[in-house]
Amino acid sequence: MIKRSKLALSVLAVSLVFSAQSMAKDKIALVVSTLNNPFFVAMKDGAQKEADSLGYELVVLDSQNNPAKELANVEDLMIQKPQIVLINPTDSDAVGNAVKIANQANIPVITLDRAAAQGSVISHIASDNIAGGKMAGDFITEQVGKEVKVIQLEGITGTSAARERGEGFRQSHDANGFNLIASQPADFDRTKGLNVMQNLLTAHPDVKAVFAQNDEMALGALRAVQTAGVDDVLIVGFDGTEDGINAVKGGKLAATIAQKPEEIGAVGVKTADRVLKGETVEASIPVELELIVK
Repeated sequence: MIKRSKLALSVLAVSLVFSAQSMAKDKIALVVSTLNNPFFVAMKDGAQKEADSLGYELVVLDSQNNPAKELANVEDLMIQKPQIVLINPTDSDAVGNAVKIANQANIPVITLDRAAAQGSVISHIASDNIAGGKMAGDFITEQVGKEVKVIQLEGITGTSAARERGEGFRQSHDANGFNLIASQPADFDRTKGLNVMQNLLTAHPDVKAVFAQNDEMALGALRAVQTAGVDDVLIVGFDGTEDGINAVKGGKLAATIAQKPEEIGAVGVKTADRVLKGETVEASIPVELELIVK
């Protein structure tokens, strides 16, 4: 009887192990450029909601806007062995090394919002940043005309989002001929947007419009304008974050080019699900943009 009981317990233990293994969720990794930005927090939340809905475990790592940290995050993931990696790059060029590490481990990679200049990526999911930059320039021209002085606050140099939004704005400038007097990076950061805009206001006190390549910089520029006691500068942001949209509704920002970060995250997980099921996915998947005005 005792031997049978031990045997039964042994069989039960093995059964439980196999049962636990069969119930284990497939793992999707999400490497985010920074969680110190509402836009990317919203992207992460959208990915988490979709992963929960589809029954995946989502592992989220914050690169803190540091390419070296991003690379270390992906190296750490190679030990955890996720089925697929979603990367929101800190820098389109620097992320190439991280993508190649995943490639060597035969782990598929999908990029979100910012593209990778190197390595093999199955799909890139992002808004049409060029169209959005042009949309911003066209709106500014419609609102204030071609003669007034305009400033652009650029994002992080080297990111596809900054390059593409700047390219779209340039296309609008070429088409409309508005007076672009300065264009400087503020790294997609609110505090840097404030500081850069303060310096530009000192040099160009007669500026009448600002295009900031994200809402965080736009809100920084707004603070600079308010602090200087200037009330006739039209400011346009980009992303459609909650803070940005609220500022538009309150009449403080003129407009924001709204991306849908939650949808970018959700589409990323949906696309990962299709890849893991062996389906063919598109190399580039666009997410709609919307001009938000009061």
